[in-house]
Amino acid sequence: MDFATRSTQLELMDDPNMDAEKYERAYLDINRCNKLLGGYGITITEVQKLLRSHPKKSYTILDMGCGDGEMLRRISKVIDNEDFSLKLIGVDLRDDVLDIARSKSTEYNNISFIKQDILDIEDDFDCDIILCTLTMHHFTNDQIKVFLNKFVSLAKVGVVINDLERSKISYQLFKLFSFFFIKTEIAKIDGLISISKGFKKGDLTSFSKQLTQAEHLIKWKWAFRYLWVMQMNRLN
Repeated sequence: MDFATRSTQLELMDDPNMDAEKYERAYLDINRCNKLLGGYGITITEVQKLLRSHPKKSYTILDMGCGDGEMLRRISKVIDNEDFSLKLIGVDLRDDVLDIARSKSTEYNNISFIKQDILDIEDDFDCDIILCTLTMHHFTNDQIKVFLNKFVSLAKVGVVINDLERSKISYQLFKLFSFFFIKTEIAKIDGLISISKGFKKGDLTSFSKQLTQAEHLIKWKWAFRYLWVMQMNRLN
């Protein structure tokens, strides 16, 4: 496989006709991977840094492409008993996925979910921080440019993107990892496709140069992730 450029292959979970039960089982695998490989902690640590650097009485965090809402639930658990209020909103396009997210989040009064295409996100969203975790690689470069521009115009404090590195080493290691830790064939196949659709640091740097409204930090993280933090140059 050629890792010089991003793959355009569709993932199985991009199939609009996949039934909800298969989605839910696949998300269990995805969540297990993120837990074992530290994917959640990468994002949560940066959210905490942004909150500390911009003290307010309340914050609204949007999770773009939230899937089953696991990231928001973990943020709600970790960032608890603080002297500020936290409103967490998951954004996704699929009704069946949002139904799963809502069913898993009934105990969280500060979490809600809405149906919205992130390529056509509305301008009236009032938010402080935008998250985008393992979602960006699903889109073409041209589509990414569209929603990144929208993200930096909406977020008052910052944007935290957490996505996959595109590399041969990561691809081969995931085959080994999935043999032991992933149960569903969907997650095994889509994991490999996702890596082939991931990013090199140069890809992200190129995107960042067009977003002058923010200061950018792009770092490689274990396990074969890129963390991209945008901190706004202005507060509205």
